[in-house]
Amino acid sequence: MTPEIAIIDFNTLSCLGLQNLLEEIIPTAVIRSFRSFGELMDDTPDMYVHYFISSQIYFEHTAFFLERKPKTIVLVNGETVPQLSGMPTLNIYQDEQNLAKNILQLRQYGNQYRQNHEKPAPARHSDMAVNTAAGHDLSAREIEVLVLIIKGLINKEIADKLNISQTTVISHRKNITEKLGIKSVSGLTIYAVMHGYVEADRI
Repeated sequence: MTPEIAIIDFNTLSCLGLQNLLEEIIPTAVIRSFRSFGELMDDTPDMYVHYFISSQIYFEHTAFFLERKPKTIVLVNGETVPQLSGMPTLNIYQDEQNLAKNILQLRQYGNQYRQNHEKPAPARHSDMAVNTAAGHDLSAREIEVLVLIIKGLINKEIADKLNISQTTVISHRKNITEKLGIKSVSGLTIYAVMHGYVEADRI
């Protein structure tokens, strides 16, 4: 089953930026953007596994989203909003890698909430899974290079740390990208966390 995610925000740039990031992190998902709550209601609102919603729209329609709390992520501009205490939020004023990491942590929150509050559902495709094809396993050295990439090291630093040449590092990076089909550091970060190569809070 293909997961579908809704973004509800008046700001077109916010919608486009978040949509591009989510498509990179979760290539199997269908992402839909809505400029208003009314547009969402005209669609099929309960089909979505997650709602990314601007704080303004959230406050105008709190009752709808409180009923869907584990699926709802309120977009905030970095300030602490007391009225959102206990609600999953995503600070949209941060760099791409931290956004990706926080989206993953919110996914883990949603999964834990559902496990604690809902009856077990039949096994199905993870609603926030990274698309990794079978047989595309990384070698031990490629995993080492991957971890250092997401920690922010440049090719020369990786080469020095692993006692290999920069050419070899570049070759490993190319292999990683080709095997996983992931080009951005944020996408590689999500892959590494989801496969247990690094912990989200250690990035």
